[in-house]
Amino acid sequence: MPTIAVVEDDSGVLDLIKDALEFEGFDVLLYQNGIRALDAFESRSPDLVITDIRMPEVDGIQLLQRLRQKSDTPVILLTGLVDETDELVGLRIGADDFIRKPFSPRVLVERVRTVLRRYRPPAAAGDRQADDGVIERGHLRMDKERFACTWKGRKVELTALEFLLLESLAIRPGVAKTRDALTDIICEDQVTVHPRTIDSHIKRLRKKFRRVDATFNQIDSVYGIGYRFADTEKS
Repeated sequence: MPTIAVVEDDSGVLDLIKDALEFEGFDVLLYQNGIRALDAFESRSPDLVITDIRMPEVDGIQLLQRLRQKSDTPVILLTGLVDETDELVGLRIGADDFIRKPFSPRVLVERVRTVLRRYRPPAAAGDRQADDGVIERGHLRMDKERFACTWKGRKVELTALEFLLLESLAIRPGVAKTRDALTDIICEDQVTVHPRTIDSHIKRLRKKFRRVDATFNQIDSVYGIGYRFADTEKS
């Protein structure tokens, strides 16, 4: 079963989450301090992290920020605030989902399962990321070793940069990637990149896929954030 790391300074909430996840068979790692959690992740990376936003020393947003510098481990943020500011900031730096306090343990478990399915789509759904360097997301197939891409069995000619951008989106379908995160992929040693450079690349990507399939609409724009690859096939 997947390993879930829970970072929460409230011992009561920590125990509630632990009991709910362990009852469903998950392995659970508990941390009451963001610094200890980050140190532990260096030697043992969990399959998913649940972290409270409001914590002393290192809060959930800071933990997510540091984690995203090294890892794409999915993260669910716990928040007790009605203000959407934390959620917007979390989405911009790569949060996968939010759960508002107080919450139902059953809802939390289902949210965990949903994020894990999104991050590791099951073979039965026709999506896989094989050890041979092949990514498959429905009709999309990407061979990372050959920089080859097909859609519905038809070849799509991509530049290396376009391939990397698409891979970054397709590897985690349904999860929004910010323009800043996508810029990091193409920036390399460039000092500055125009903020709309990513938009131009995405526009060309869509155009290339629509030459193969006029109905292609898998790359979604997420207002105020960036882009995502749809986690289900859209007709």
